[in-house]
Amino acid sequence: MSTKNQVNIVDEIKSRCNIVDVIGRVVPLKKSGSNFKGVCPFHNEKTPSFVVSETKQIFTCFGCGATGDVIAFVKRYYNLEFRGAVEMLAREYGISLDGAFRSNRNKDELYEINRQAARFFYKAMREKSNKGYTYMKNRGISEETMNKFGIGYADDGWTSLYDFLGAAGVAEKKMLELGLISKSKDRCFDKFRDRVIFPIINTAGKVIGFGGRIIGDGEPKYLNSQESGIFQKKNNLYGLNLARKDVSREDSIVLVEGYMDVVSLYQAGVRNVSASLGTALTENQARLIKRYTRNVVLSYDSDQAGQNAAMRGIDILYREGLRARVLRVFDGKDPDEFIRKNGRGAFYDLMDNALPYGDFKLEFAKAGYDLDDEQQKLDFLRDAVGILQSMKPVEADFYIKKLSADTGISEGAIRFEYSGNNSQEKKMPAGIETSTDLKDYEEQMPLVEQDMIKLMLLDEKFVHLPDDISDKAFRSTAGINIHRNLLAADDGQRPFDINRLKDLLDEDAVQALDMINSKIIPQGREDSIYNDCIDRIRLNELKKQENEIITRLSMADEDENGEEIVKLTKQLMDIQKKIKK
Repeated sequence: MSTKNQVNIVDEIKSRCNIVDVIGRVVPLKKSGSNFKGVCPFHNEKTPSFVVSETKQIFTCFGCGATGDVIAFVKRYYNLEFRGAVEMLAREYGISLDGAFRSNRNKDELYEINRQAARFFYKAMREKSNKGYTYMKNRGISEETMNKFGIGYADDGWTSLYDFLGAAGVAEKKMLELGLISKSKDRCFDKFRDRVIFPIINTAGKVIGFGGRIIGDGEPKYLNSQESGIFQKKNNLYGLNLARKDVSREDSIVLVEGYMDVVSLYQAGVRNVSASLGTALTENQARLIKRYTRNVVLSYDSDQAGQNAAMRGIDILYREGLRARVLRVFDGKDPDEFIRKNGRGAFYDLMDNALPYGDFKLEFAKAGYDLDDEQQKLDFLRDAVGILQSMKPVEADFYIKKLSADTGISEGAIRFEYSGNNSQEKKMPAGIETSTDLKDYEEQMPLVEQDMIKLMLLDEKFVHLPDDISDKAFRSTAGINIHRNLLAADDGQRPFDINRLKDLLDEDAVQALDMINSKIIPQGREDSIYNDCIDRIRLNELKKQENEIITRLSMADEDENGEEIVKLTKQLMDIQKKIKK
C-alpha cells in the first residue's frame, strides 16, 4: 500500500465511520453518561466493562484490556488483517480504494498463476513435435539454451491455456488481469496462440509476464503480456535474471532490443546481455542497470528505427550517470543475425569499436547533412552545439576540438556559439531525481527506521534487534519490507551486497533503500547512534502505551471501574517514570 494513500484512506474511514454504529451491530450497547457500554465480545464476562466513546471514536475494555479505534475493532472481531478491515469498512461506506493497496498476497497469487502458465508452455514445447520447437532449432537455438531461458510454445488452440488453468482452479478474472486470456462477447480465448513463448522473469526469479513470437506470417510479430500488478515494462529487463552475475563480473552490459537477440548472444557466449522488452529505454531500467554496472553498450537494430531508439536510449543512460556506447551492426540487421553469421569474436570486435556518447550523437546528427554544402554545414554546427550543451563541460571541450578539426570551423567560433547559448535557461534533463522525491520517502519512513537500516548495512552486529522491540522497530511499509528481506539475505559479509537486497524489493522500497544508502553515519559513532535508535524506539513505544492508558482512564467510571482505575494509574506512573529516564 502506498503510505500516503494509506493515511488518506484511514483518515477518511475514521471520519465517515461512527464507531458506535459499527460496534453496535454486533455488541448491544447502552448509553452510559457520555459513553456507551456493553458486554465485551473478546472475553467472557457478565458485568459489562466494554466502553465505547463516540466523541473519541475509541473502544476499551476494562476487563481484558482490549482497546483501539474502529479499524482495530473490525480487525479483532472479524479476525482480519489490516487490509481486510479497511476493505470491509471502505466497501460498506462507499470509500474508493483505487490505487491504495499493493497486496503481497495478491502478488504471490499472480506470480503462482504465471508460474503455472510458464510450465504449461514449457511442457507444450517439449512433450510432442510442434512448430515452435522446429522454429527455434531452425534459428540455431539449442535445447540447452531453450531450457535455460524456459522458452515454451503456445499451440494454435483457442482455449488450451484457459482450460488448463481453469482445471487448476484459477479464476477467470485473474487470467484476464494477467493478460493470459482475452474475452469477447462472453467468450474467453487464449491471448497467446501459435507462438514461441519467452517467459519474462525478474531478478527475484518470479515469472512476471510473457513475450510471444509468432511462427510464420502474421501480426503482431511479437506480443507481450499487458501490464499488471506484477508486470510493468518500464521496471524490468528481459534476461537480466540470468545475466546479472556476468554483468557484474564483466562490469558492463550489452543492451539489445529483442528476445531472440538476448538468446542468440547468450548462447554464443556473450552472457552479459539483456533487452528492454521491446519498448524505449526508461529511466527506471537505467537505474536497474546501475545496480550492476555503469558501462552500457547499446546494440540495437541497424535500421533507422533501431538507431532512433539508440539515440533516445543513450540520452537516458547519460542523464542517469552511465557510460554508454553504441555498437553499429553492419553485416546483418540485428545482433542475432550478426552473431549467427560471424560469431562471438566478430561481435566483440564491434563492441571494442562502439561509439561513445558524444561521437554517436554527433555522427547521428551529421548523417542528415551534406557537409560539402556551406549552408548545411552551418545548420549542422548549430545542431552540434546543441548537443555539446547537453554534455558536461570537460566533455564539451573535448568535442569542440574534435568538431573544429572535422569541419574546419575554428574552435573560437564554436566556443563563442556554445557559450552564447549555454545560458542559465538550460533545464535540468528529464529523469533526474529531485530533492522532492527524496523528501517524500523521508516523510514516509521515520528517521529512526532509516538510521537503523543504514547501520544494518554497515555492520552485521546491528541486524538482530533486542527481543523487546524486534517486532516494533519498523512500522512503515518500506521499512518492514527492507528489514524482512535484509534478514533473509544477510550472510554476515560486509560491505553488504545491496544489489542482492534490491532484487527482493519492490520499486518503492528500492527507491527508499537508495535514499537510506546515501545517508552518512559518522565514523566511530555507529554504536552510539544505534543505542540512540534503540532508546528512541523504546521511548516511542512507552509514549504509545502512555496515550492508550490516559485514553482508557478518561473513559473509566469511578463507581464501576475503581479497581481498574487504580491498576491503570499505577501502570501510567511506572511508564511515565521510564519516559523521564
